[in-house]
Amino acid sequence: MNSVNTAGMLENVRKICLALPEAVEIIDGFGHKTFKVNGKSFVITGENEKGFNLSFKSDRETQALLLQKEYFFKTPYIGQHGWVSIQNPNGEVWDELADLIQEAYLRAAPKRLVQKWKELHTN
Repeated sequence: MNSVNTAGMLENVRKICLALPEAVEIIDGFGHKTFKVNGKSFVITGENEKGFNLSFKSDRETQALLLQKEYFFKTPYIGQHGWVSIQNPNGEVWDELADLIQEAYLRAAPKRLVQKWKELHTN
């Protein structure tokens, strides 16, 4: 394993995901830490020989835009459904990731939670 701070990256993801209404963390059948709302996954994390991997639910239009950036790639197996991944995200991309994770949550959340989130975030 290389010197990538996987525990710190996972804590960043937890802080973002678990701040969202009714979001929960589970360990899926593959050993990935998966964040769900109402039974639907919106973020999946894991580790491999290259370090920390973060995948999030997106739509095809956003996915196409993100794939133009060198650090994003189509998630294996579920990328055809709009999922996007990043390997070992560094400091400057975390603000962008926080926004993308919130968007992923809103795509997976039921309408009542989307409404609740919008009410909390409307000026």
